[in-house]
Amino acid sequence: MEILPKTLGTRPRLAVEVRAEGVVAARAEDAAGLLSAVSHGRLTEGALLPGLKGGNVVDRFCVLAAVREALNHIAGSGRDVTIVVPDGAVRVLLLDFDDLPGKTAEALPVIRFRLKKLLPFDADTAAVSYQVMSSERGMVRVLAVAMPREVLEEYEGIVSAAGYVPGAVLPSTLAALAALDAQETPALVVNAGRSSVTTAIVRDGILLLHRSLEMAFEEAPGAGAHTAEGQRMSPYDPAKSQTQVLERIESAVEAREIAQAVNVASAYFEDMLATAPGKVLCTGPLGAEGLRALLEENGVKCQETQELVSLAALGPGAATTRVPRSWLAGVRGALRN
Repeated sequence: MEILPKTLGTRPRLAVEVRAEGVVAARAEDAAGLLSAVSHGRLTEGALLPGLKGGNVVDRFCVLAAVREALNHIAGSGRDVTIVVPDGAVRVLLLDFDDLPGKTAEALPVIRFRLKKLLPFDADTAAVSYQVMSSERGMVRVLAVAMPREVLEEYEGIVSAAGYVPGAVLPSTLAALAALDAQETPALVVNAGRSSVTTAIVRDGILLLHRSLEMAFEEAPGAGAHTAEGQRMSPYDPAKSQTQVLERIESAVEAREIAQAVNVASAYFEDMLATAPGKVLCTGPLGAEGLRALLEENGVKCQETQELVSLAALGPGAATTRVPRSWLAGVRGALRN
């Protein structure tokens, strides 16, 4: 399992992100990662429940149909696919070592040993990948990503059943960070959906903070995954996702937790970098407009919120679709050199 995209020449030209709110797929023709085509597949609410135990794919028929629909629409002759998975299905940790072997075969057992005390699942059988963030005399900082093997196999199995070949597997926010322009100033990134939020801070390509919060929400009476007639709620429509996500945050506690997560990350940013973040870069179904509204409603001083993916990242074929930019950061980063 890779952490961040490497040389695009060795990577698939297709990427698909699977998350609870829906599926989005994209194609890029070259190492610039300009999206030449994008598509989406709808999921009924509750069809996918990201987590660290098997059973993420609750409604296999629905998830498989959405992945197949999204990929078939843009794949052309390509079959190799990079998979972007929900942050809630992985653990991302920043670890400090006094020293670390330079060879992967020697370093990985050391990292697994450290992870044994930090993971709520078996580090020996998990899929583990790592990347050295910085190395100075007496300290090596490592970004480690771990995913339970059975959970990884669920996501890869869906892509395989759809008729495609799984390649690298990337967590949503780490994939999105790869979409940042190299000249970007230190960035605060927020990846928010209905019941989860991840905040990240990156400077000069170095990850300084990655914090994920999964919220176990309670349904309001008469709301939730099913209607009174027992039918599932209608799927998220990517074109209306910001409104739908806000509407389906039934609990004021959820909204406050998302706002608080952004507040904490902003304070951490200012404390570490001695300056307040000039803007918040957004990815995920909530998007920039939705996040701004949520922050204002919860009394958080509203910084400028901006979509992480710029219009310049979309080719003509992608710019004319109904998939909003807030959904595209993960696949854009997965396809970029």
